[in-house]
Amino acid sequence: MTTRNVNTNNRNECYVENNGYLKNINLLHAPYCESFDRITRIARHIFDLPIAAVSLTDVDRQWFKSRVGVQHQSIPGHLAPCAEVAETTNVLIIKDMAADARYRESHLGQSGIRFYAGAPLVTQKGFGVGALCVLGTEPRDVTDSEIRALTDLAEMVMAQIELQHAYRRIDPVSGLPNRKQFYDDIVDLAKDEQGVDVRLVILIDLAETSQIGGLARVIEPGHLDAYVQAAACLLMEKIGHQRTIYNVSNTQFAYLAARGSREEDALADLPDLLSSLREATNLHFRTAPVAGVVPFVPGCIGAAELLQALNSAAQDARHGNTHASLFSIELDEKHRRHFKILQDITVALRSDDQLSLVFQPRIDLISGRCVGVEVLLRWLHPELGTISPGEFIPIIERSLHVRDLTLWVLNAALKQLRAWINSGFSFLVSVNVSAANIDDGAFAEHVIAALLRSGVPPALLELEVTESAIMKDTLTALRTLEALRDAGITLSIDDFGTGYSCLSYLQILPTKIVKIDQSFIRDLENNERGQCLVRSMITLSHDLGYRVVAEGIETATVLEILTRMSCDEGQGYLFAKPLAAPELEAWLEFAQDHEKNAA
Repeated sequence: MTTRNVNTNNRNECYVENNGYLKNINLLHAPYCESFDRITRIARHIFDLPIAAVSLTDVDRQWFKSRVGVQHQSIPGHLAPCAEVAETTNVLIIKDMAADARYRESHLGQSGIRFYAGAPLVTQKGFGVGALCVLGTEPRDVTDSEIRALTDLAEMVMAQIELQHAYRRIDPVSGLPNRKQFYDDIVDLAKDEQGVDVRLVILIDLAETSQIGGLARVIEPGHLDAYVQAAACLLMEKIGHQRTIYNVSNTQFAYLAARGSREEDALADLPDLLSSLREATNLHFRTAPVAGVVPFVPGCIGAAELLQALNSAAQDARHGNTHASLFSIELDEKHRRHFKILQDITVALRSDDQLSLVFQPRIDLISGRCVGVEVLLRWLHPELGTISPGEFIPIIERSLHVRDLTLWVLNAALKQLRAWINSGFSFLVSVNVSAANIDDGAFAEHVIAALLRSGVPPALLELEVTESAIMKDTLTALRTLEALRDAGITLSIDDFGTGYSCLSYLQILPTKIVKIDQSFIRDLENNERGQCLVRSMITLSHDLGYRVVAEGIETATVLEILTRMSCDEGQGYLFAKPLAAPELEAWLEFAQDHEKNAA
């Protein structure tokens, strides 16, 4: 059953088609797979021969995807029987290679192989990409049942190829190579161009994750798929004929710029492409595609790390309101630091030596006595050192960790307050809570339970909430605040004047105290308009029944001005910096002694 008279033109066309298919599914250099080896072992067992292999046809070589009884990974493609099987897509039987005029001088013939049987591996489009073959060192005949078995096994190999590679490496929506293919191609690029030159890779991010999530809730998935398909078609039309485009996530595409491309040229070309993508959608929503550009040296960065850098650059573009952004190590380090903070807060909450509290005294401006303290959080990270609350609090407030962090602070503050009560001190302890806490329907229950566990009277606990936290979801905030008020807890509005102020809310909120933000206080002596504004805040708050606290008092002059305005309380470095518990106790004892001596 030997086939001959292979047309040279057909052979060349076959090589081109085979090679393109095998490269598209990245099969030539893919690692060995047990599913292929199992089929190869079955073929060898059926024929009772020493050698069996899955052979893939490249332009000038035959590559072994699976092999039994042979050590080398490939053989020359010239006069390779498997190449003929792939070209003709027919079964080829060579009963005695030494007697075969075509193959006796081939690489296999010269290696002592006498018998060959090969069945073609054929794609769904009818192109041969290789063969499943068995080889022996002695001439032999072959039966019809053996030929049928070899053909069936070859079809099984092809099914494995389609299932394990094509479907895993081609995105089913866009039809483009996926992230796995991108990773593998970056690895292959490193082999070919390691350390040779700087290349540019570009990521197109069609829309912000939150926007896509919002769209998914209101439109059918097919509409989003259609948008991704339209974007993929446009990218293929614009640049696909020059380079490979990868669909690396649901709404993200990546591609390598041409060799020798300059950063400034790549950035200059992207706005037009992004504009075309904005117009490509048939959604009734306007998306905002952005691009990230990363220069890299093949072999000097891992594929996953490269994609991470691309995402970082794309997010920089989105947050910076620009079309495209070049990867910035400085910004990336900032993002990595933020991620580490988020990642490590859980450990910090369980640790005994990372998180701690300090307390800043709050002073009655008439009597000069300490009437309360504000609780402030400190974090000593084992690797990053002391992290400013101004850095880590905003990061954590945007995460799910904010609830656990607030409860940690609350419990630690109540524990310390209980100790102070036992030592004879009694004053208000004020804890900041975030919008996420107020929106949590169970927050009031958690606070009340914490008070019961600690044995602290509810009237000695004050919770500070910001205007913006209240106005985010007014009805929910009111329910939570009323539950806390009904439990006897003191409530205050923090950072008054900096949020989305709505004076009508001051009439209905169950709060008793207004804290004027330090931005209005610090330079008060040199700001006449600021004095008018603060005086108005104090007067209005008093008229509505609020007690007023001024934050950030640092000079005696500002203290005098606020006293004349009838401000009730103040806190700031003029009185004391935030103090650890033992330092606060010493400060309080000193203040008490000073008051006694003055009397």
